[in-house]
Parts: sequence; C-alpha cells; structure tokens
Amino acid sequence: MTSVKHGAVLLRAPIVLFWVLINLMPFAINNQASPLSIAEDSINKPWRPLPSGRLSRPQAHILMVVFYAVAQFFSSLSGGLRQSLCLVFLGMWYNRFGGADDEPVIRSGINALGYICFLSGAMEVALDVTLALYHSFYLLSWLGIIAAIIFTTVHSQDFSDQEGDALRGRRTLPLVLGDSPSRWVLAIWMSIWGIVCPSFWGAALPTRILGLALAECVGLRSIMYRNSVRDKTTFFIWNVWICFVYMLPLMV
Repeated sequence: MTSVKHGAVLLRAPIVLFWVLINLMPFAINNQASPLSIAEDSINKPWRPLPSGRLSRPQAHILMVVFYAVAQFFSSLSGGLRQSLCLVFLGMWYNRFGGADDEPVIRSGINALGYICFLSGAMEVALDVTLALYHSFYLLSWLGIIAAIIFTTVHSQDFSDQEGDALRGRRTLPLVLGDSPSRWVLAIWMSIWGIVCPSFWGAALPTRILGLALAECVGLRSIMYRNSVRDKTTFFIWNVWICFVYMLPLMV
C-alpha cells in the first residue's frame, strides 16, 4: 500500500461520511419495511416512521431502491464499489431472506461481513485507492479480528429487543441460548478482545488500560443490569468501544 497523505485523507472525510450514509440508508429502510419488522418496531421502537404511520410500505420501498441506486452510482465515482455491491447482497439476505431471523450464527455472520464492508469501503474512499488485501498481512489480519469481534459480540444489540424478536419468531442468541448464558458469552469475549486488540498493535499501557476498561464495562453491565433500558445503554457503550477499536491503529 502507498504511503498515506493525512491531509488528503482529511479532505476526503466528507466524501467518506456520505459514502457510509448513502450505503447505510437503504439497509436501514429495508430492515424496517417488512410487516414483521413493523410489528416488532411497534413494540420496541414505535417512534420509527413506519410503525408510527409517517411513512407507508410502498413509499419505503421506493426510497430503498432510490438509495441503493444512488449508492452504487456514487461508489463507482468515489471508490468502495465492491463493498457497496456486497452490502446490497448482505442487506437483502439479512432483511428479505431470513438472514436476521433463522439462526444466530447466520445473523452474526452477516453482521460481521457487513461491518467489514463498511470499514474497508470507507478506507478505500478515504485513501482513494483500491485495497489489495493480499499485499498487507496486518490489514488482512486486522480486518479478520474486527470480523471476529462482531461475530462474537454483536448480539449485545439483541438483549433489549427480546420481546419484539420473540413476537416475530426471530432466533437471536438470547432467545436460542438463553438470556443469562448469552450475557456470559458476551462478557467472556469482551474480556478476550479487550486484551487482544491493543496487544495486536503493541499499544502503550494507557491505551491498553482504556480499551480493557471499556470492554469490561460492556461485559460487566451485560451481566449486572438486565432490563431493556440498561441493555440499550450497554449496547451504546459497546459501540463506543468499537469506535475505540477502529482508532487503535492511530494510537501507536
């Protein structure tokens, strides 16, 4: 990979942000537009446009198609086209063909691939180059670690939605394995990744302590606080920790 020109990357930040948003929007619409999703959101998130009646299903479908088309066109100009196309496939599998509902392993796997598509696509747009993963051991290894993190811990989002997920017959890890075992799975993996991620980059001690503290906060909260409101806060902290993990290469 060529050397990174930080000024050029900073100038492309608005393009990166737009790429992420234009690829995220059709997935989010697709995720909320099925009858089962609307029924679930009427319990978990009644403020959303579809369950609140502010947007109809036909209108949502039109918006989804338009956003997908704009995303592909923009990606063909900005970079990240491969990832954008993969996100269309993953979004359809997840939202329309049972990927989010049938098995926890498939659900987590699609989430992991989706995160990698967003991450590597945004990198391509920021660097204005096509990533050649086979040329960089560290990049390929790091993306593999990120995928493993998502696969093993993304079910932290499911604890607060168990009532709605059960209503629509969705087989999330807390509903299949059980609430308490799933929380322990999360806590154990958070402890592991809290050590592995800073160690991979040889981070300084303060960075290691901060990363482990955030990871343990997620793990301990998932075990100690077991209600929908607290679970949403725990998932928010999980997202903060994910942002920290993304920034680790800049901290060494």
